[in-house]
Amino acid sequence: QVHLVESGGGLVQTGGSLRLSCAVSGRFRNYLMGWFRQAPGKEREFVSAINWSGGWTDYAVSVKGRFTISRDNAKNTVYLQMNSLKPEDTAVYYCATDQRYDAGDNYYNLSGYAYWGQGTQVTVSS
Repeated sequence: QVHLVESGGGLVQTGGSLRLSCAVSGRFRNYLMGWFRQAPGKEREFVSAINWSGGWTDYAVSVKGRFTISRDNAKNTVYLQMNSLKPEDTAVYYCATDQRYDAGDNYYNLSGYAYWGQGTQVTVSS
């Protein structure tokens, strides 16, 4: 079993920054990790993903250049640094893993991940 806990969310003004963390426990073996978000009334969407080593990353077009995903395998933690935040970034942010090392062809789909955290709220005020 894998357990994921997100933290670091909060209220920030437009243009501000937040760093989300996702702590992983259980049978974690440095697998692929993803971040998704869900805004009120909208479907959950892909934000970013990182492979087991951190040597590969990908981002949604809407966050590319503003968000940075990284990981510290010694701490079993994945981070999402969010800069230049906009009101449209307001959402609940979730981390997920699927216990595989590399992305494959469905890393941007919800179905590509078997384990999910409970989410952390990010609110960006205008």
